[in-house]
Amino acid sequence: MRIEDADPGLYGPGSVTWQCHGDPVMWIAGIRALYLQALHPRAVRAVMENSDFQTDAWGRLLRTADFVGTVTYGTTDAAERAGARVRAIHRRLSATDPDTGEPFPVDDPELLLWVHCAQIDSFLHILRRSGVPLTPAQADSYVDENRVSARLVGLDPAAVPADAAALAAYFEEVRPRLAAGADARAVDDFLRAPPISPLLVPGRNLLWRPLVGLAYGTLPGWAHQLYGRPAPPPRAVTRRLRLTGRVLRSIPAGLRWQLPPGHILKAMRRLGPGSRPSAYTLRKPAAILDRPGRAQHDDGGGFKTWRSPD
Repeated sequence: MRIEDADPGLYGPGSVTWQCHGDPVMWIAGIRALYLQALHPRAVRAVMENSDFQTDAWGRLLRTADFVGTVTYGTTDAAERAGARVRAIHRRLSATDPDTGEPFPVDDPELLLWVHCAQIDSFLHILRRSGVPLTPAQADSYVDENRVSARLVGLDPAAVPADAAALAAYFEEVRPRLAAGADARAVDDFLRAPPISPLLVPGRNLLWRPLVGLAYGTLPGWAHQLYGRPAPPPRAVTRRLRLTGRVLRSIPAGLRWQLPPGHILKAMRRLGPGSRPSAYTLRKPAAILDRPGRAQHDDGGGFKTWRSPD
């Protein structure tokens, strides 16, 4: 097959999502998403009752990353099959409301929408706050593009926020239903000190804990209040995140992308070297309005186009 005839998948190199999802700060964004998702009592209860999160949280994180990579960089068929597997699993599962004891289906659209929005908000927030120069229009495109992934897990795309303003409005609407109950605190405890071999504890304390603390610090103020734990001042969090982003991006992309399952390298082999993702290619159209490094950023963490509502 000629490269020009290859399947670009559901996003393709022309999308903001394609260019951004290969950035290494996405791992921090994934941790932030877990913190947010755990604040919905039913959503986190569904995880606790139907998965081995507390004994295999690493596996869950890797499976989520694999799903995102497949949907972003895989062929159309691979993405559709990944979505079908997720829908089939969710369709068979139920859980019990932690307050009322009422059973509910795991594929309840309200829960799916919360998980999706918490993830997309976290991805977008961390990308922009770490220094990726997305303009407001590009941020809106990112939110809109990812209604594709919402469809794959069983949501009606028409009922999913299509731009950053709609995403912020969704959080305002859902906040009264959020709480940090026993399940959310169990997630917090695990993330801060995941059980590992005693020989690996020093490495966990040196490498993992700072990333988790940084992800927690980027949560909106109302989330810190629910968890009952303070966070460093927003300016300090922003500085740390931007420094961490620079350090992670200094690792050669070709080396980072060698890690299994290698979605990006497979996509580049399929589509050619011109499909190589880099969030900084998005600077070119943004440079007309914003000099590099200045796009929608302040050092207090409060610019409305990337700040989660608090």
